[in-house]
Amino acid sequence: MQYFSLNKKAPRVDFQEAVVRGLAPDRGLYFPETITPLPHSFFQNIENLTHEEIAFTTIKQFVGDAIPETELKHIITETLCFDFPCVPVEDNVFSLELFHGPTMAFKDVGARFMSRCLGYFNRNSNKKVTVLVATSGDTGGAVASGFLGVKGVEVIILYPSGKISEIQERQLTTLGQNIKALEVDGVFDDCQDMVKKAFLDDRLKHKNLTSANSINIARWLPQMFYIFFAYQQLKKRNKPLIVSCPSGNFGNICAGIMAKRLGLPIAHFVASTNVNDTVPRFLEAGHYEPKASIATISNAMDVGNPSNFIRIQQLYRFDLKEFQKDFSSYSFSDTETEKAIQDIYARTKYITEPHGAVGYLGLKKEMAKHPDSIGVFLETAHPIKFLDVVEPLLDLKLPIPKQIESVLEKEKVSVKIKTYETLKQFLD
Repeated sequence: MQYFSLNKKAPRVDFQEAVVRGLAPDRGLYFPETITPLPHSFFQNIENLTHEEIAFTTIKQFVGDAIPETELKHIITETLCFDFPCVPVEDNVFSLELFHGPTMAFKDVGARFMSRCLGYFNRNSNKKVTVLVATSGDTGGAVASGFLGVKGVEVIILYPSGKISEIQERQLTTLGQNIKALEVDGVFDDCQDMVKKAFLDDRLKHKNLTSANSINIARWLPQMFYIFFAYQQLKKRNKPLIVSCPSGNFGNICAGIMAKRLGLPIAHFVASTNVNDTVPRFLEAGHYEPKASIATISNAMDVGNPSNFIRIQQLYRFDLKEFQKDFSSYSFSDTETEKAIQDIYARTKYITEPHGAVGYLGLKKEMAKHPDSIGVFLETAHPIKFLDVVEPLLDLKLPIPKQIESVLEKEKVSVKIKTYETLKQFLD
């Protein structure tokens, strides 16, 4: 399998080089040269397969010869060490819970898969790789946990000061060892811009930089797995399936569309956003106009210029009409999000957090157009990670899961920075 840059000004590379580089030399995101649909028999028999078998079948063409099949299967087994239940919330509406992993966020899948791929690539080398990553919330904790102690890998995480929850912050600032946290005076887009600039800085080439954001194919592609798992669980209902993804950097929904390109019969995708509405505005006006991100209670989605949207456009060959056939995007305010959290709990006793609530709102809006469908919204993190929002809204006390308990008493260690020059000095 070869990967090309979406800026189309860089050489094609294999899976290993695309993972290690993260971003192409021309600042483009890597994209697979071919996408081969899976055989019909795979979907006919999917309910009889294990998660590991599904994941291996979906990812192996994208890995190619870069990792032997036996090792790839081992990486997948270590990645998928927790469950992905579709929980009924109301008639024909399900929550796909992606928070049963070590950091209680969907990004555990991509971070664990990527860290193990890098570990394999670095197995016989004394050369250190530096993973440089920006986070708007859960990426940092998942990457910190996934890469903790990985041989030959140093991890540096940039996060916007005061704009992620306390638990999210503790998950990325308390582990030590090969994990370092930089607290940026700014918003997520500032963090992401610094990371992209560092990749292209010739004076930092000796650092062997790569990224663990969803711009990296090894972080992004495994997010297909749980869309397949959702279909596996709901196939027997024999109704059109609508999937709503709370969307920030658009990695999840992009992976979902990749799954559809492989043949997964998803009827429609919904990109549900908060007031950072770059994509909903694009679908209305036909012009892509990013703007500065705005802080919200669904902070992991506070992205004004989502990196993965260019991949989605590529999947639709930049044809807006084709795009709109099976893709919608809706934006919701914090007030609407808070009301949804309260309404869902009052009617069903199901506890959502802000990102899942946004996903639910987008799903319900789309399902109103398709009354004979069933719908899944992605619950991307455990409500405990947003207890400052959820507990007052629902007037309850959330129990602390064991995964979270372990970081609450540890000391936060971070370095405050303001500019790219400060980051460069830190790296150098």
